[in-house]
Amino acid sequence: MSIDQTLRLLARSRGLTVADIATAIPRAGVATVSAWMRGEKLPAKEQLDALARTFGVPAGALLAELASTLDPARTKGEHELLAAYRALNARQQGALLEVSRSMAGTAKPRKTR
Repeated sequence: MSIDQTLRLLARSRGLTVADIATAIPRAGVATVSAWMRGEKLPAKEQLDALARTFGVPAGALLAELASTLDPARTKGEHELLAAYRALNARQQGALLEVSRSMAGTAKPRKTR
């Protein structure tokens, strides 16, 4: 989940408005917080820490997807594959994993009932 989606979800679950969040974040007005929640800007480290405290979550939880997107160990194709996988439903994800394991020669034996 992207940081803007995470912020919107946390705000909604905590019943906080953009103005509520802005008052808790140093050097961030309503316009800035709105831009974060629309995905147009990213908060600075100090602001991320304040957001994490405001929502009661670890700062890393706010950045999890961003960090994985910027992971230099992954190729562009790996990033695209991961994005496509996340867009699938659970059944489709299972089928894709089965196909990819089969192609890689690492297929797990099917469980029998």
